[in-house]
Amino acid sequence: VMAGLIVVFWTIVSLFLRSRLSVDNPGKLQILVEDAIGALQSMLHDYVGNKGPRYLPILASMFVFILSGNLMGLIPGLMAPTSSINVTLGCALTTWVFYHYQGIRAQGIGPYLMHFAAPPAAPLALAPIILPIELISHLSRVMSLSLRHFGNIFGEELVILILASLVPFFVPLPMMFLGLLTGTLQALIFAILTMVYLGGAVAVEHHDEAH
Repeated sequence: VMAGLIVVFWTIVSLFLRSRLSVDNPGKLQILVEDAIGALQSMLHDYVGNKGPRYLPILASMFVFILSGNLMGLIPGLMAPTSSINVTLGCALTTWVFYHYQGIRAQGIGPYLMHFAAPPAAPLALAPIILPIELISHLSRVMSLSLRHFGNIFGEELVILILASLVPFFVPLPMMFLGLLTGTLQALIFAILTMVYLGGAVAVEHHDEAH
């Protein structure tokens, strides 16, 4: 339900902003949004390469959803959807499937699967050792993204709830402010890790372009 509210809210906001876009006379909000998009495009270029900005739509959508989900729990009466392992696991699986799909598109299924056993500059004789390590590493990324995010947001909400039940009003405010910082940081970490994984998956494409 909370996740659905986020989607509805940002759909309405997007439609509202679209009706007010202006090339000649941009407003302050439009300038702020354009600066945020520019920052994300710059990060994608740095982490992924020249074609990184093409992945902006899914990365920005994921970042906005996770950030909204993290901060929603700070609003009285609402619960953060990212405090549920089902939501964080869904986000992690979406990221995992997406970067593998893009890696296969960039390299072809054969070369992409081969790099798990024989990364560039690694001797082929080490393939029996490298392959299980790479498989475990990639599978653990789902657990890392989902459990770390879930643990941080769930723990933060639990502490705020306990403080609010013991001493209401002003005492929970410092924890709510800390939750504002950690919620933003967690969304940024998730986005950066997505860029790193995506960059590693399509790295061969960029290597080829350099030549």
